[in-house]
Amino acid sequence: MPHATELIAIIALGLVLAFICGMAAQRLRLPPLVGYLMAGVLVGPYTPGFVGNGQLAGQLAEIGVILLMFGVGLHFSIKDLMAVRTIALPGAIVQIAAATAMGGGLAWAWGWGVGAGLVFGLALSVASTVVLLRALEERRLLDSDKGRIAVGWLIVEDLAMVLALVLLPALAPSLGGVGDGVAHHAGDGNIWLTLVLTLAKVAVFAVVMLVGGRRVVPWLLDQAARTGSRELFTLAVLALALGIAFGSAELFGVSFALGAFFAGMVLAESDLSHQAAADSLPLQDAFAVLFFVSVGMLFDPGILIREPLSVLAVLGVILIGKSVAAVAIVLAFRHPLGTALTIAASLAQIGEFSFILVSLGLSLKLLPTEGRDLILGGAILSITLNPLFFALTDWIGRSVAARPTLAARFERRGVDALAAKMEAIPKRGHAIVVGYGRVGSTIGKAFAAWDLPYIVIDRDRRRVLDLRKDGIEAVFGDATAPGILHAADIEAARIIVIATPEPHTARRLVELAREMSPGIDTLVRTHSDTERRYFEEQGVGLVLMAERELAFGMTLYALRSLGLKEGDARIFVDSTRVESRSAPAEAAIDHGVPELRPHKEDAAEG
Repeated sequence: MPHATELIAIIALGLVLAFICGMAAQRLRLPPLVGYLMAGVLVGPYTPGFVGNGQLAGQLAEIGVILLMFGVGLHFSIKDLMAVRTIALPGAIVQIAAATAMGGGLAWAWGWGVGAGLVFGLALSVASTVVLLRALEERRLLDSDKGRIAVGWLIVEDLAMVLALVLLPALAPSLGGVGDGVAHHAGDGNIWLTLVLTLAKVAVFAVVMLVGGRRVVPWLLDQAARTGSRELFTLAVLALALGIAFGSAELFGVSFALGAFFAGMVLAESDLSHQAAADSLPLQDAFAVLFFVSVGMLFDPGILIREPLSVLAVLGVILIGKSVAAVAIVLAFRHPLGTALTIAASLAQIGEFSFILVSLGLSLKLLPTEGRDLILGGAILSITLNPLFFALTDWIGRSVAARPTLAARFERRGVDALAAKMEAIPKRGHAIVVGYGRVGSTIGKAFAAWDLPYIVIDRDRRRVLDLRKDGIEAVFGDATAPGILHAADIEAARIIVIATPEPHTARRLVELAREMSPGIDTLVRTHSDTERRYFEEQGVGLVLMAERELAFGMTLYALRSLGLKEGDARIFVDSTRVESRSAPAEAAIDHGVPELRPHKEDAAEG
């Protein structure tokens, strides 16, 4: 098969099979990630049928790693970490040490070397970001104290793994593997000199990114955003992510992963980060899927038959060992049993960072192929069993709560101190105006005249900057993109005004707004009678059709010009508006302003 065709084949079959297997996993109420890994098994060398090109899959997987780490950097929040630092920082470090020790113990029992044990243990210690966040979202725990602690814990784990990715290549020769070159040769075999040189390169790179990158990266994106071209902005985001990752590896000898992480981290401080994350998400998801497929290609299902006890031992470390350690740590820091059980269930699986460590361990000749298969088998099984593990911890929590004497032993006061440190989101009761053209700006000026709070969302970068200069809160980006409405504090908003004329955008915004803030009021602009009827059926607060309002205004003036009294003319126009609301969409003249519904809070007060 020609090389170009092999590339197309691995991408096409990988994505098609990932979709099919992912849908099957979803139907079975399993995380789609399990399906992606199984798709890789189907095109791997250990199953009959088509066998994908492993080298091409590995290079595509590397792009997936870069974009994954770029996304991790974009969502990295020092503020969130500091809010739960008293539990997340020591807890994650102790849990990583405990899990690494358990994994290293298994490796020692199987006769592996120290390097293999270290990589194996680290791979078992870190949870999957994708699985953890999805599990917390499904249970509506992401914004709870439990969710914040789990996310903070995960951030510390991710930072520890980033450090491991940096240090392992430098330490590999001393651990029984092979080095990746520059730092090791410069150190002339001296482990301490090699370590110092590696850390020095990382430090120099970090300084360059944190000092120069914090200015240059947002500036470049700002220039792309000012052009008003969606394609150029998306291209700028991807060029920066891949370019910094490649440049950091070439110039500083650090990993692609670390370079991409820093690229995302410096961009996270910019107000452009939400739109950058949204624009890079489709490509990030696609290559992340190919990354999981490439990992699945490495898995030999025969390990489940050849070494069932070893697989069970690995699964025991992931499900039981890590969970017991997490529960003990959380209880030791005087948090409730419910919090301890939630964190234990959240961390009782392994995922993408484990796969990155596996790939690195294999390339450095530290990890045997048996270790790779055991880690992949443990990952697939632990992710599959994670929903059941959550159900088990819920049952344990209810059982303990049903026994007051036993529950009293687990009462803790530490959570109160944590809650006091959390910054509560104030109930602002503001308006969100989506689109600040002629319609949106008129509404905004009315809000300003009455000193009412409002936030503007607009895709025009220059307009957003001008608004900020005038002291008006504004968010740059596509309001339908992930994170943009959240940046406008949609959860605390009283009304969203959709002043953009695009019908599909308006429909999606109404859905998103109600999903994120179920009680929010809605005001929609449309140019279609069919769309007007649709929004009315959906119970939107008010739908206005520009052409109809223009017709009513002209009708009022014409009637007055022909001798009708103003009061009679207005009564006629208003009655026509009311009649048009109940008329079929095909026969209706147009729809005007109905009587405003009382806001839910006002209705409650009345």
